[in-house]
Amino acid sequence: MAQSRSDADRLFIAGAGIGGLTTALALSRRARPVTVFEQAATIEPVGSGLQLSPNAMHVLRGLGLEEALRRHAVAPRAVRVMSARTGNAIAEIPLGEHAEQRYGAPYLVIHRADLHSVLLNAARASAGITLRLGTRLRDASQNAGAVKVELEQAATDGGAAHVDHGSGAGLIGADGVWSTVRRRVMNLRQAVFSGRTAYRAVIPAEDVPQHWRDVTGLWLGANAHVVHYPVSGGRQFNLVALVSEDWREERWSAPADREALLARFADWPAACRDLLARPPSWLKWALCGMDPGTDWVDGRVALMGDAAHAMLPFAAQGAGMSIEDGEALARAIDRIPDVPRALRSYQAERQNRAEKVLRLARANDRVYHMRGPMALARDAVMRGLPAGRLLARLDWLYGWRPPAAG
Repeated sequence: MAQSRSDADRLFIAGAGIGGLTTALALSRRARPVTVFEQAATIEPVGSGLQLSPNAMHVLRGLGLEEALRRHAVAPRAVRVMSARTGNAIAEIPLGEHAEQRYGAPYLVIHRADLHSVLLNAARASAGITLRLGTRLRDASQNAGAVKVELEQAATDGGAAHVDHGSGAGLIGADGVWSTVRRRVMNLRQAVFSGRTAYRAVIPAEDVPQHWRDVTGLWLGANAHVVHYPVSGGRQFNLVALVSEDWREERWSAPADREALLARFADWPAACRDLLARPPSWLKWALCGMDPGTDWVDGRVALMGDAAHAMLPFAAQGAGMSIEDGEALARAIDRIPDVPRALRSYQAERQNRAEKVLRLARANDRVYHMRGPMALARDAVMRGLPAGRLLARLDWLYGWRPPAAG
């Protein structure tokens, strides 16, 4: 049977996370049929907080999602940088109305599950998006005219899984750090453990002192730092403690030993220790990353988000880069009829910027975790700079927006 034009144009996206759904929505708004398949049988509200800086919000606004997101998000007034040595404030970097006026879009903090829910609801409402849960990619191949995927659909009654095949114009690997598309289809090296671990918890905001509920807190210490901010429309409070340590467990995410975590911060200021003691339990994630310079595209197959450029969270741009990728990828495919050429154009546009952010995150890792005289010098520089100058140093990052149509 001849393949329909719709099927021939269809793009497959592996992974229904933030990057995959953003890409699907951006493609569907350009009338491109999309099938998104996700290994998880159900989409559960998981994760903790994340930051949506103006560069990401420009994309989400263009997808018509800003109003829905604002119902769940908080626009922090500032980033308050604290010293883990003295307990005193080092600097306060303005956000809120200042950032929105400067960059033309808000700087928001939000629970990952809330962002994901907004994206998922929009995808389910789109006639151009087919969403297949409980479906994993077994294999894929390509020729000059098409990409072919082999998909395994889990049985809902406990029986044998169903395997089927599909053909379309391209395959996008949006399947995260442990990407099957990256490993099996493109035969590329996976991300590696960075020597850093993130401990995460979310608690009711009413359990936190009032003066922390409208800012992002950033505590800088030797070989560790702590970040916290309100999420869920201000109803909850997100806490993240990032430390240097070896990972000796078989899983890459796991329940954390609360007492061991608190002992790790025993010599930190009382105000920070008080916050860390409030969650009754913690989860931890091994932080993994990739080196710059890896190819993202092979013919009709492309990587995006963490599958392409997994980075440390020390620039708060993991979600933002995935969201930017999705918009750029859809725009390239809409502009260039030949899919392999379009994917190459997408990589050419995105790779230098994503890898610049990756390097920024690595640099922040060093700066945040300084000790001794280096830490004293860092703090003195930050105190001496006007608050607006500290923000302006990131104009290249936060000031990005998609090119105007035309």
